Amino acid sequence: MADKERARREALRLFETSAVKSAPVPLDRIARAAGVIVQYAPFDGELSGMSFIKNGHPMIGVNSLHAPTRKRFTLAHELGHVILHRHVLEVSGVHVDKGILRRDSLTSEGTDDREIEANNFAAELLMPEPLLAAALDGRNLDFEDEEAVQALAKRFNVSATALQYRIQRS
Repeated sequence: MADKERARREALRLFETSAVKSAPVPLDRIARAAGVIVQYAPFDGELSGMSFIKNGHPMIGVNSLHAPTRKRFTLAHELGHVILHRHVLEVSGVHVDKGILRRDSLTSEGTDDREIEANNFAAELLMPEPLLAAALDGRNLDFEDEEAVQALAKRFNVSATALQYRIQRS
């Protein structure tokens, strides 16, 4: 069973130690501070990203051909695998993600616990509770108000889909 709360706690811990004061969260800096090497490269097809351990060092590869917001979610998601599932990476080698946050993926169906945890980690790291609460200022976000959704997504440099995922799972 996915430990969504552990994923959120770990993301919030990482956010708090990074001393970030405003959105968007600087993921590359946070990953470097966590000792993770991040590389952007063009990957084939739907391959979003991968995480692995090489010579004892965690590494993340992100598809450079994807949209900026998708690259940010992929980086946060893969960082979640490194932080939450390092023991699995050390044994299994490489973890490859295809089509993160797609409606037809196992991730959104809730059938792969590690993917659910990595998505929850990514959503919390990209849109941490303190920054999201300040941005919403006690208001609820009306998902029918496209302009409001886009403005908030832009503030956090995430897609509207990632924003909706984050708020609906709060």
